[in-house]
Formats: sequence, C-alpha cells, structure tokens
Amino acid sequence: MALPPEVCIRGAGIVGRTLALLLARERVRVALVVPPAAQGKQDIRAYALNTASRTLLESLRAWPDAAHATPVREMLVHGDEGGRVQFSAARQKVDALAWIVDVPALEQQLADAVRFQPQIEVVTEPVPAPLTVVCEGKASATREALGVSYEVTRYPQHAVAARLEAEQSHDGIARQWFNDKGEVLALLPLGGTHGKTVALVWSVDQLRAPALLAQGDEEFNAAVTEASHGALGALKLASERAAWPLARAIADRWTGAMSGQTGRSWALAGDAAHTVHPLAGQGLNLGLADAAALAEVIKTRDYWRSVGDARLLRRYERARRADVLQMSLATDGLQQLFSHNLGPLPALRNWGMRGFDRSRLVKHWITAQAMGLKA
Repeated sequence: MALPPEVCIRGAGIVGRTLALLLARERVRVALVVPPAAQGKQDIRAYALNTASRTLLESLRAWPDAAHATPVREMLVHGDEGGRVQFSAARQKVDALAWIVDVPALEQQLADAVRFQPQIEVVTEPVPAPLTVVCEGKASATREALGVSYEVTRYPQHAVAARLEAEQSHDGIARQWFNDKGEVLALLPLGGTHGKTVALVWSVDQLRAPALLAQGDEEFNAAVTEASHGALGALKLASERAAWPLARAIADRWTGAMSGQTGRSWALAGDAAHTVHPLAGQGLNLGLADAAALAEVIKTRDYWRSVGDARLLRRYERARRADVLQMSLATDGLQQLFSHNLGPLPALRNWGMRGFDRSRLVKHWITAQAMGLKA
C-alpha cells in the first residue's frame, strides 16, 4: 500500500474481515491486523446467519457454498409443559428463516477475499491510522487499554457445544427446547437440507457443564438424546466437546478519541462492543450489522470529513446501540422467564407460547425482525 492506511482494524475474525472488505470496496485504505495463527483444537462453531447477513456477505463474494451453509426452513421451539412455537419459511414466503454456517468455511471465504483486495494490507502489529476499529472479541485487550468499561452480567450457565450425527434426517429444521431448570438445548441443521449432522448448543447450569464434558461418549450421547426427546432418534458425537461461560455485556462507550494522539479516533464493533445470550442465535448477526453500519457512515460522509470524525462515529454508535440493547433485553427476558418456576409461572409461560404461536401477524413481524428485515 503506497499511501498510509486510513483505518486500522484490530481483530481478523468474521466481523473484522467483513468490515475490511466493506471499506476497501469504497476505496478506503485498510490495515488489517492478523496475528500469527495459533494451533488450536478442532473448530466446531456454527452460526445462524439471517437474511441481512447473507445479503451482506454475498455482496462481498464471501458466502460459503451450499455444503457449508444449510438453510433453516422451519424452527420448532418447545417449552417445558407442552408450550410450542413453530416458525416456517413457507409461511413467511421466503426460502429460509436463516442459514446454519460452518465457521471455518466462512472464515476461509473471507480470508480469500481479503487476499485479493489491493486496498487491504495485512499486518501483524497495529499501525497508526485516523481510525482504529477494535474487533478483537469479548476479551479485547485493546478495549481495556482504552479505558472502556465493559459491563458484564454473567449467567449461572455454560454453553456446551459439539457436532452430532443423528439417526434421522434433520430436514432443515432447527429445534430448541427450554426446560424447567432454565436449560436451553438447540440442535441446528448442518450438511444440507436432508443431512443428519447437527450442531449442538446446550446452555446448562455452570456446575453441570464440567460433568457433561467429562462423560464418556456413550453416556453423553444418551444424555443429549434424552434431552432432545428423541426427536432425531439416537444422537452420536461427531466431534470434540467445548464449553464456555455465558454472559451478556455492553461497553459504556463504543467510540472515542485516542488519548494523546491528535486527529485519531477509535470505535468498537462485534463482541468487543456487546454480547448477548446465544438462545436466539443473533450474536454474529449483530456484529455483522455493526460492520455494515460503520462502513455506511464512512461511505456517506462529507468529502472533507476524516474517517475518524467524531460526529460520524457517534452516528454509528447511536444507530447500533438501540438495536443491540433491544436484542439483549429480549434474549435476557427469555432466559429469565424459563429460569424461574414460582407459582403459576410455568403454566403462564407455556400458555403464552401457545398463544404466540397462534398470533400470525405478531409472529410474522417477530420473524422478519430476526431475519434482519426491518420493514
């Protein structure tokens, strides 16, 4: 890159690379900090991406092929006393409610796109720029160094994740169960519409998670088959197991000026700015929406404004904070609703689920919001 970068992006995960590509498309010079690759365990992550996220990634030619992006044509959500909600792509008049995407495949698509973008310089250390965007994830060291407070509300839960092979085809249906212990088990379809591979995300009590990780394969298979009520027949492990603590968090500031560096600013995006409970599968969608919003305010700025202009960055923060807060409160409310069993609460929440399932207009609107369709 002959000229110095205008934006330095710290963090080369999905959000960081997406932002780099969006800015480069607008002829903004980007330095993308990619630390040396660490040799780690098998990556079993899979994300539910909505229509808005797919459209964004397709515009960058970074959407994975069909083998690594399975459409969700239905979603079944079960309560603990017969409550049930069904979401259908056909009723929504769309091809899919979401797509379950293999993280390694998506990361490889983005890495390939970055490699062929001349506006992006890949560096191993941060470089000075008018704007530094922090996309380092929830444990961001840069955010801490900037003195930004990251308010974390921890749940007494861990998420246990794995890949499973089912006895029966998942038929493109994402399934989720809430139980009276506050646990949430999700089986997300992988390997195409008629595949038998599913991604497990099981939110359990933090004291139970180590026991699930320590179980022998057969014992774990039996536990997850029982918890899923045999909906897909017998389930068998097809990967390692992983677990992590669950929390919701939000930074008190998403933008600001670099201390002691005149004319240089910073912004947070993705998990460095916020995290939510995974039960709605919206974490990465929120991060990609951050990238799209920040790229848009930079794209539409007055020609004389720097990319690090404080007014631009405040516009980005206002645009995103409200959406993130709305989703955070919604997921937290659901988690709290199923974590208490006092008096008539179990009957009321399951009655509410059945009523919601019958309310076509409300359900249609909620589904559109989750798909990223704001109109």
